Amino acid sequence: MVVTMEDSTIQSTFPHPYFASHSKWRWFILTTVLIGASMSALDVSIENIALPTLKRYYHISLHLDEWVAMAYMLTLTIFLPFFGRLADMFGRSRMYNLGFVIFTFGSALCGMAPNIEFMIIARVIQAIGGGLLQANSVAIITQCFPSKELGKAIGIQGAVQAISMSIGPFLGGLLINMNLFGTKWRSIFYVNVPIGIIGTLAALYILPKDKRSKIKEKMDYIGSITFAAALLFLVLALNEGRKLGWESDTIVLYLVLFVIFFGIFVITELKFSYPMMDFKLYKIYDFSAGNITGFFSYYVLFGILFIMPFYLENIAKFSAFTAGSLLTPIPITMSLVAPIAGALSDKYGPPIMTSIGMLICSFATFCLIFSGRSPDVAFLLIEFTALGLGMGLFTPPNNSAVMGCVPDDRLGSAGGILNMMRASGRVFGIDISGLIITSLTAVYAGTQGYHHIPIRYLPHHIREHGFMHGFVTVIITFTVLNFISAILSITKKGRVKMAKEHYLSE
Repeated sequence: MVVTMEDSTIQSTFPHPYFASHSKWRWFILTTVLIGASMSALDVSIENIALPTLKRYYHISLHLDEWVAMAYMLTLTIFLPFFGRLADMFGRSRMYNLGFVIFTFGSALCGMAPNIEFMIIARVIQAIGGGLLQANSVAIITQCFPSKELGKAIGIQGAVQAISMSIGPFLGGLLINMNLFGTKWRSIFYVNVPIGIIGTLAALYILPKDKRSKIKEKMDYIGSITFAAALLFLVLALNEGRKLGWESDTIVLYLVLFVIFFGIFVITELKFSYPMMDFKLYKIYDFSAGNITGFFSYYVLFGILFIMPFYLENIAKFSAFTAGSLLTPIPITMSLVAPIAGALSDKYGPPIMTSIGMLICSFATFCLIFSGRSPDVAFLLIEFTALGLGMGLFTPPNNSAVMGCVPDDRLGSAGGILNMMRASGRVFGIDISGLIITSLTAVYAGTQGYHHIPIRYLPHHIREHGFMHGFVTVIITFTVLNFISAILSITKKGRVKMAKEHYLSE
């Protein structure tokens, strides 16, 4: 069988002769990567449905219960760049294999957790495995697919991740209700174990062997530690600020520590020969613009998914089931559109698809400003479908553009940074949107004579009017961010090759 030039780039490193000689071997690699990508994405949402059950089971406070989800998200966010850097140094397939093992082990520990402290530690271990999977998935795909198929492959990955995240709550509820073998809520974690074992075996057998780097690079421990610490304290400040008050000593301390650690990080990266985060990558316009727009897109998406249930249930007076059903078109449309968008970006270029996607998102969020207190169901369905369409058109081409403009030996770092930016967008979109709404609700209550009164004690009509002030403001910010993303996306055309060559020449 003839092997084409596009398949020969890493043919010699492929572990099995059948796949090495098969013209479609790269699709087996993609399938293996999708196992890890779907498993880690599924776990972001599947445990949310179990939080009330865990609260009752362990007899704990709501604040402690929230750390089951927060421990996973924090660990995933702050270590993604570090995991990407590890992959560039020690091998992407090796780190992906390790991610499967750690994630599977962490899932088993979560399932057998005797108390909440054990559960939180197990979630951190699970997140380390998930981070190794997420940081390397796009890099492995980029390494193994020719440029004319890269968008399509990343689009398929995006579709699988969107589906996994959307079915997470449903699958979690189903597993808890089924009570398989008397496991109750523990089954939502145990279900990862057989999948993880299959993924581990597939990764060992199918993923290409890593090429040894000719250059011995030293690990940037100071940069890695200070960056993780800086991001940790920033996220903690944003997450805890609404509960403790922005003037509290704890929040001020978090912000001061963020500034200190981030300052040390920047100084270290500028002096270190092999930095954890290579600032030269940001000289590549497509890389910088793609990461900024990736952050904005996830900021908007998860901000919408966070605030809309409150609006739909508390203001529009829909049931929880109806509210959830109305939001379903967002992930469904994303999953349907993503592979098509990826394929079209291979043909017409990422800038066209990403800018069109963000313009559609801008229109969708702009129209939500006028939804009012009694929105029409058909209107909401159209808007949420349009938002899913825009996100589906934007995400795979944007990922393809970011990964396609960096040198091969920095694919892991680029993938880690890309996923970190999107994860940060998810966290900040939720926290800052909540901050805007609560702050403007308090301001409105003050204009009505209710000064320094907790929101939960305000009269019902004051809370509703205050919420709508904050809601409209948040939606306006979403519209502005989407429009900025559209402008940044359309200006990327023609800069990739030039910027990449400039990086390599330095």
